[in-house]
Amino acid sequence: MALPKVVAIILAGGKGNRLFPLTAERSKPAVPFGGRYRIIDFVLSNMINSHIYTIYLLVQYKSQSLIEHVRKNWVFSGIVPGHSITVVPPQMRRGPDWFQGTADAVAQNMNLIRQHNPDLVVIFGADHIYRMDVRQMIDFHLRRNADVTVAARPVPLSEGSAFGIIATESDGQIREFLEKPSAPPPMPGDPKRTYASMGNYIFNTNVLFTALADAERKREHDFGGYVLPSLVHTGKLFAYDFAQNVIPGVKPTEEQGYWRDVGTIKAYWEAHKDLLGETPSFDLDNPLWPIRPSYHSKPAARILGGSIINSTIAEGSVIHAGAQVRNSTIRRGVLIEEGAVVEDSVVMDYVKIQRGARLSRTIVDRNNVIGENVKIGRGAQREEFWGAHYDESGIAVIPKKPWKGL
Repeated sequence: MALPKVVAIILAGGKGNRLFPLTAERSKPAVPFGGRYRIIDFVLSNMINSHIYTIYLLVQYKSQSLIEHVRKNWVFSGIVPGHSITVVPPQMRRGPDWFQGTADAVAQNMNLIRQHNPDLVVIFGADHIYRMDVRQMIDFHLRRNADVTVAARPVPLSEGSAFGIIATESDGQIREFLEKPSAPPPMPGDPKRTYASMGNYIFNTNVLFTALADAERKREHDFGGYVLPSLVHTGKLFAYDFAQNVIPGVKPTEEQGYWRDVGTIKAYWEAHKDLLGETPSFDLDNPLWPIRPSYHSKPAARILGGSIINSTIAEGSVIHAGAQVRNSTIRRGVLIEEGAVVEDSVVMDYVKIQRGARLSRTIVDRNNVIGENVKIGRGAQREEFWGAHYDESGIAVIPKKPWKGL
């Protein structure tokens, strides 16, 4: 069987309100993650590793940071037709309004899909940390002769009320969509788990166009809220079990089927913890399924002294004698002076932490200077550092500062 022609649409316009203040000046997919990445790098890496090379990135809110990141780090050669990642801002084709929802965003860009005449359209979100071989989901879609396939992640039945849930038959055919039900239906053959929608879809192109035209007539704008439920009666919607997706190079000690929605400060902070340790839950060191990082010209990190335990130190950072770094992620170009202590924290690019400062359970966004002997986070007085935002989880967040040549 000939491989189907595939176009990918990545929905990358999310505001990320629950990640404030990290999203005060950037969209959620543009938020830095780990030592060398942004959240958007995970879905783009999954597409490239799955040999899907025609990709449109639909952006919207506070998109400049994301546009610059893609321009610098995700440029394909124009020599090979169909190999490109194209950033698409709102075109206002139907009036002065921005995208009104996920389905509306795709509907306003159907002209981009038509010019490639694909067999399938892959529509994925850009807000999650995970690895996925999309080709395995495509194979499932073809074997079931599906019109639409929805990626579904098994979650404990006790947690199902926090998600959009999919009720299925034993072969994966979707019977019903339920939004955060109080009594989620169990998966077929597994009474302890239920299927949560991941917001990732595969459509046959003709089915997508027909469904979007119907949604437009009825002024409906979302896939989850209208388009998918309206197609259930066709019997051609299937759920793909994400737990069955096999990624080469994943270690036995890792959490199998790792997937995190880092949409809150607490979830974002906890996901960084998952990268640390001798046996991390999500190991970024996987040459068989690499997550491609940002390009950076900084030299290797310099460790002049001090104590570093269970931490990641990125390029260009300098750790001085007497400094202590524990259970933390230190991104690029960070300076940590003598006697400073950083524990259980995430420190982003070009931050300077001066002598005697102490950070605990803190996220410091780019370009900040933490003054001498200042204490932030766990065990500190909240008034000590003006401008710190304290999340309801108790994690302190220092908003991004303008670039000042640090």
